[in-house]
Amino acid sequence: MKIALGTVQFGLPYGITNRSGQVQHAEVKAILDLASASGIDMLDTAIAYGESEHCLGQIGIDGWRIVTKLPAVPDAIHDVADWVEAQVAGSLSRLKADRLYGLLLHCPDQLIGPNGDALYRALASLKKRDKVEKIGISVYDPEQLDLLWPKFRFDLVQAPFNIIDRRLAASGWLARLHDDGAEVHIRSIFLQGLLLAQKTKWPAYFDRWKSLRGQWFNWLKENTLSSLQGCLGLALSKPEIDLIVVGVESAKQLQEILAATRAAPVVPPETLASEDLDLINPARWNTA
Repeated sequence: MKIALGTVQFGLPYGITNRSGQVQHAEVKAILDLASASGIDMLDTAIAYGESEHCLGQIGIDGWRIVTKLPAVPDAIHDVADWVEAQVAGSLSRLKADRLYGLLLHCPDQLIGPNGDALYRALASLKKRDKVEKIGISVYDPEQLDLLWPKFRFDLVQAPFNIIDRRLAASGWLARLHDDGAEVHIRSIFLQGLLLAQKTKWPAYFDRWKSLRGQWFNWLKENTLSSLQGCLGLALSKPEIDLIVVGVESAKQLQEILAATRAAPVVPPETLASEDLDLINPARWNTA
């Protein structure tokens, strides 16, 4: 199974199309039960995801591989190693786990800063002591890899990748990471749910990309695809991608995603891709 379960919705109300808020514990358990029965065994979380780690620990994560992420090291911290140890100990306590499959940096650019070497050594130490199986980074732009990859060695890289944002592949980094033996997880496959929204439900902010939006819906219609099938097809067609991280608000949504993965992948045209950061970077959206 090439799907990993993202858990930000378990700790926070998240996503541009989210209408139900933070997922309640009973529904989280139903989601986890369905995921496990379907062959999914990876959970992606983060300290910054509100109550996500605590929620998972309460429900129980035996048999699951867990990837979590460290937030930015505060400026006031003088002993980076102690801070990292304390953060990981807190995560393990909340998760009620003994070790992590993956530990990623949410703000990997800090590796280039004055405490970068100390931060990397702290991650490497956790791996050496078998508290963590794989260490890595969560990037927002492939250009971050241009700076970091020559200096540091990572086992796992997570990055955005979807129908519109194909920078990871276009830059050559997807192939290079795979060739270098790194495990690649992609996220934002639905662009925070925007690509799953009906044409009339796209916020007015996105009106400047009406042409691209029209092309997206026309392509789906011409190929008799649902938006889920369209989004998943591109990622499933890339052998260099190890796991696709998807977040859901209900077991029903997960069931729909699983059903969509069974369709033969159809690769969308390159003309649907964009490098306009105002479109592909949700941090820049102004949809209020």
